[in-house]
Amino acid sequence: LSSADLRGADLSGANLKGADLSSADLRGADLERANLTGADLRQADLRGANIRETNLREANLRKTILDELQTSYLISKYHL
Repeated sequence: LSSADLRGADLSGANLKGADLSSADLRGADLERANLTGADLRQADLRGANIRETNLREANLRKTILDELQTSYLISKYHL
């Protein structure tokens, strides 16, 4: 799924544990309750994506593009 165009995709509840989503376009995607444990999200674009209750433990978020609200949510949820 590296570099995949997943704009607006409904991935709610999906099990994407360990998935390679590096450089993927996930703008506006619904990732609510998705399992992204250990996923590679380097340089992925998540602006506008619903990440509520998404499991991002141990995910690689290096250079991931997030909007301000998502950044605040992740800081509070994972105590970054």
